[in-house]
Amino acid sequence: MRTTLRLTVLAAAALLAACSTGCTNTHLVRVKPWERAALVDYTMNPGRDPLARSIAEHTFFSRETATGGRGVGGSGCGCN
Repeated sequence: MRTTLRLTVLAAAALLAACSTGCTNTHLVRVKPWERAALVDYTMNPGRDPLARSIAEHTFFSRETATGGRGVGGSGCGCN
């Protein structure tokens, strides 16, 4: 019983260590100079469509009652 528990804890620790090393690998975030063109493409820009952004902000403002939306002080139902 104790050996099984010890092996389970050891396996969980090894799995956690194996998964967490992928987050600290700096080679995963490096972009080669010839790959940068894909990142500056128009479709990669999150603010490329001002109408869609304003609709999303209005929806967030209307539904979020804790903060009152973006750039607006206070909270409430969004009807002000």
